[in-house]
Amino acid sequence: MKKTVLVLMAAALLCFNVGAQSKKAAFPKKPVTLVVGFNPGGASDLVSRMIAESMQKTLGVPVVVVNKPGATGSIALEYVRNSKKDGYTVCYMPVESTMVKALGYTNVQPSDFYYLGRVMTLPAAITVKADAPWKTIEEFLAYATKNPGKVTVGNSGTGSIWQVAAASVEDKTGIKFNHVPFDGAAPAIAGLLGGHIDAVACSASEVLPNVKGGLLRVLAVMSDERSPLLPDVPTMKERKIDVSVVGWGGFAVPAGTPAPVCAVLENAVKIAFGSAGFQQLCTERSMVLSYLDAKSMNTYAQGQYAYFSTLMPKLGIK
Repeated sequence: MKKTVLVLMAAALLCFNVGAQSKKAAFPKKPVTLVVGFNPGGASDLVSRMIAESMQKTLGVPVVVVNKPGATGSIALEYVRNSKKDGYTVCYMPVESTMVKALGYTNVQPSDFYYLGRVMTLPAAITVKADAPWKTIEEFLAYATKNPGKVTVGNSGTGSIWQVAAASVEDKTGIKFNHVPFDGAAPAIAGLLGGHIDAVACSASEVLPNVKGGLLRVLAVMSDERSPLLPDVPTMKERKIDVSVVGWGGFAVPAGTPAPVCAVLENAVKIAFGSAGFQQLCTERSMVLSYLDAKSMNTYAQGQYAYFSTLMPKLGIK
């Protein structure tokens, strides 16, 4: 009798362990790919790599970042939208993910994805070389006014949020820039450093290292308040130009991915947002820590999609 009881207990324990292991291994069982639609070195890439580093600790499998730049992120967005709905392919979702359909690049829209959450926002900034003749945003805009179409302003791609930033300045002032698209902010900044363009419209975070190094100068930021890391730099609104353009970054999987899988990934993104490494990155790079959970982010993305669908035709960006 005692032997039978022991056998039954052992069998029950074995079934429990097998069941627990099976449940634990349900997802993920292999590496997860995190696709970024821009070149290495920019804010999108830096954020994705830091989040991936934390996510793999939570998930217990490698999270491999793959860059697929081009068409303002459309190449990456289409790739992920068309990937298996199994949670093993995640996409970095910039604000451009709500803009590309209005631009005519692709038919991708927010409803094609399930957003796992947003982790940060970042304001646009107008930046020039440290030895440029313009010391203030007023001088820069005055020169551009007198020389329509002559001032070359680089951005992270045609239709990118940073081109929207420069175009919004044009819309408010009547100035005409010569927009020069690059495959990401990092190449645009390299073009500025090399003297190939006059200015860049991108986030303050992306130019900050070169500003600290004395190579670049930020003339103005496009946020409602001054950046805490650039306290001496005025906002456009301070200079009576009512422009506020903010980028943001989050993560998503294809729509239709099973809810239990989404829940695991949502949790991993949330933990990564709170990690010391990501918090430090945002502080150092002048990014604004701004978390939105999956439910809030999916609603927010639909609102952004409606907004940009109206704005893009007005700005004439194609």
